[in-house]
Amino acid sequence: MVHLNHREYFQDPTNHIHVPSPPAAPHPATLDIAADLSFPFGKIDGLDRDDLRMTAYEIFFTACRSSPGFGARTAVTFYQSEGREHGTPGSPGSPRHGGVGMAVTSRTKKALGLKMLKRTPSTRRSSSCGSNPFSPTGFSNNHNNGSNGISPRASFSTLPTHGKIRRPMTSAEIMRQQMKVSEGSDNRLRKTIMRTLVGQTGRRPDTIILPLELLRQLKPSEFSSSNEYHIWQKRQLKILEAGLLDHPSIPLDKSNNFAVRLREIIHRGDTKPIDTNKSSETMRAICNCVVSLSWRTANGSPTDVCHWADGYPFNVHLYVALLRSIFDPKDETCVLDEVDELLELMKKTWSTLGITRPIHNLCFTWVLFEQYVMTGQIENDLLSASLTMLAEVANDAKKADRQPVYMEMLAAVLNSMKTWSEKQLLDYHESFNKGTVGLMENILPMVFSATKILEEDVPAYKRVAIDRSEEASDHTGNRMLDNGNRINGSMSLQEASEKLIQLAKETEELAIREKGLFSSMLKKWHPISAGVAAVTLHTCYGNLLRQFLAANSMISNETVAVLQRANKLEKVLVNMVVEDSVECEDGGKTVVREMVPYEVDAIVLRYLRQWIQDCLKKAKDVVQTAKDTETWNPKSKSEPYAQSAVELMKQTKDAIDSFFDIPIGVSEDLVRSKQSYIPTLPPLTRCGRDSKFIKLWRMAAPCSVVNNEVGCEEGNYSRPSTSRGTQRLYIRLNTLHYILSQLQSFEKSLALSPRIILSPKNRLGGSRAGGSYFEQTRSAIQSVTQHVSEVAAYRLIFLDSNSVFYGSLYMGDVENSRITPAVKIMKHNLTLLTAIVTDRAQPIAMKEVMKATFEAYLTVLLAGGSPRSFTRADHRMIEEDLRNLKRVFVTGGEGLIVEDVVDREAEAVEGVVALMGQATEQLVEEFRSLVCEASGVLVTGGAGQKLPMPPTTGKWSSTDPNTILRVLCHRNDSAANYFLKKTFQLPKRK
Repeated sequence: MVHLNHREYFQDPTNHIHVPSPPAAPHPATLDIAADLSFPFGKIDGLDRDDLRMTAYEIFFTACRSSPGFGARTAVTFYQSEGREHGTPGSPGSPRHGGVGMAVTSRTKKALGLKMLKRTPSTRRSSSCGSNPFSPTGFSNNHNNGSNGISPRASFSTLPTHGKIRRPMTSAEIMRQQMKVSEGSDNRLRKTIMRTLVGQTGRRPDTIILPLELLRQLKPSEFSSSNEYHIWQKRQLKILEAGLLDHPSIPLDKSNNFAVRLREIIHRGDTKPIDTNKSSETMRAICNCVVSLSWRTANGSPTDVCHWADGYPFNVHLYVALLRSIFDPKDETCVLDEVDELLELMKKTWSTLGITRPIHNLCFTWVLFEQYVMTGQIENDLLSASLTMLAEVANDAKKADRQPVYMEMLAAVLNSMKTWSEKQLLDYHESFNKGTVGLMENILPMVFSATKILEEDVPAYKRVAIDRSEEASDHTGNRMLDNGNRINGSMSLQEASEKLIQLAKETEELAIREKGLFSSMLKKWHPISAGVAAVTLHTCYGNLLRQFLAANSMISNETVAVLQRANKLEKVLVNMVVEDSVECEDGGKTVVREMVPYEVDAIVLRYLRQWIQDCLKKAKDVVQTAKDTETWNPKSKSEPYAQSAVELMKQTKDAIDSFFDIPIGVSEDLVRSKQSYIPTLPPLTRCGRDSKFIKLWRMAAPCSVVNNEVGCEEGNYSRPSTSRGTQRLYIRLNTLHYILSQLQSFEKSLALSPRIILSPKNRLGGSRAGGSYFEQTRSAIQSVTQHVSEVAAYRLIFLDSNSVFYGSLYMGDVENSRITPAVKIMKHNLTLLTAIVTDRAQPIAMKEVMKATFEAYLTVLLAGGSPRSFTRADHRMIEEDLRNLKRVFVTGGEGLIVEDVVDREAEAVEGVVALMGQATEQLVEEFRSLVCEASGVLVTGGAGQKLPMPPTTGKWSSTDPNTILRVLCHRNDSAANYFLKKTFQLPKRK
């Protein structure tokens, strides 16, 4: 296991003690991790971590002076039974049976899920009492104040003085080792306590102002040098300044004379030691000021506790220094098995430091979490333990007796833990791998638990409504793109394209890694975590793609290669979103809509058009140059044409060759016509008879339509079905007519302008070609107008209105699926057409809609597929429906189409409807006659006569054999079925 803080040891030449030195600088990688974790309790000016640690030990030792090993006469066990249970994990309570250092289990570690170290007692000791490096009995004779070589601190000895024995270390010895206190410092502390408590051994620790007693009792002669004494004295003075002046538990008036005087003395001691003899004026002033400041109360009432170390955050700094001692110096990721005893002893400092159980729980949570981070996040048990303690903090936070100081601490600690955890999650692809992804299962609940406490129990906390899953995905995507992959202007086209293609590959791999490694875990906290990640990656790559295209606006093999790879990536990411959103109500449509499409096909088409325009411009330049300079002399006798033609043809050939070098294919879908919207005709087959199921279904639901959601109630069709694409075509019609109107204006201006000189031909009564300057332009626009009107009409009928025409009309049976809903929709659509299309364009638009409507109606009757069948009895209803349909254009077109035109356009439909009213035998005879006449075959009669299958032309009429054949195929009677079976072997419909 890797240790992040490697300890160096120095040797005390006097006492031969090996004392751990301050931890070495962290490993560079660890330093970055730790830098992200901010200490929540601020900084105490003038005091470093070692100063606070030493003071914390002094307070701890003073509070525990009556416990075995600290000041009691023997080091026997002072725990007589298992005692009471711990209140909460990590809370001080009676330790387990067995005595100090002898325990086999730890309730605290068990509750927190921490493993035991399983060391034998002998591993926590030196060889014997006489040579125990932590034994005060080895104190130098130079420091003895008693006789016969007995130390004056004998009553505070941690070890018995009789023979050499091997035994476990006491808690006092363990704490001195853990707090890195030297023998000399420990001896001086014991001596001070002994001198202070002479004659008052029952004095409570919280009535002792320890720094003041140390200053009074210890003299410069008890230190190895004057410099060591000065450093020690400055620390004690800074401790008094921090506890009484800078961070007092009871607010201090800045004009307080005692405070002003004490601060002057403390600052004077920075340059040289102050005189601490009991008879000195300075020492008397210090005592007077310290006592006056420490025994103050908020309301002036008497108190039996002095307040010198219980102000926040000074007290918390000291207590956290104590809690840090629970970690094993040999492996800082582990907690000592003796943690129960140590925590119980630390509890004795609570009255001095003003610590409560909620504050202890909060500090203990922080120390566990801090240790997890500082040791490189290698011990997951520490993170789990801090999460367990956080549950106790959540309970404490809801109590009614919360103090303002506690709430301040709570907000600071949780914000620090939350901020650090979120930073790891924001860059989770870098923070976690396959082996450590399990850590997210603890870090995620850590973030949510901390956030929940802050939002619910900390009134001053301002909630920030951020979806951390999405923010994490954003951060991961942006970091991935910023990691040396961003394109720049100095790159060549080849370099930039290769970079983007490689980046697309990496992005796809990252998405696959996201889906396979992280999504299952993140899904517990966000329903579509993989979808959010895919959207983020799609957006990040899209930004770079747009940068590339902006810098390279001409089509080339490189740009096409990039676009094709981007298209592949987009399909992977969209599919990832869809798969992750299967359980969502909308199937992921909301998330997909957040993905701004790359529109690769549209971009390629736009580039291609631009390329074609550039080629045409070059060709026009050649033509213009030839027009201005060509002499029209032949190139040679064998090549009797002008030189300009050669150049033009060469350029044309180069353009064609370059076009075919571009690695793209032009889809047929790019060229739309009216045929694009007409449904594919189903194969010819016989009409099926009604099954028993269909009959029962009709009885149960007479108003519904087979395989369609359209009902018989007209109220379901209250809105038009014109799509946005059709409406855009209407705007194109308006634009074309606007251009025509402008051409007329230009025509008039040119005709009336006095600056136009007529040619001799016009002077003699001739005219301009076609009588117009823009005849060719006008003709082209009119042709385009016809085409756009036709496409718009077929799109409206066959695409937008498909559900009420081809999709439902006469589906199942005629009686229950009449044309009334379609008529109502048609009226609304025509009303919208007249509202959008300009007046001059309305007649042609309306006429094309009428033609498309009649063709759709014929398609329903003749090519409606297997769900449709007709009987001769249906003829009356179909004839009535056709009249209603014609009436829409006669009355609903606002006079745009006269009745004669409607009748003329409906002739083909009426002829087919008439066929549907004829008997089957009559239809068969007409069909035979027409087929034989067209093919030259004699009519011999008989149902089994072999006849050629008439081709499908799509030009339906009552004289078209294929039209009659389709009427027979849809005829629901036995005669038609028999003829079709015998003549063409057409299978029966299923």
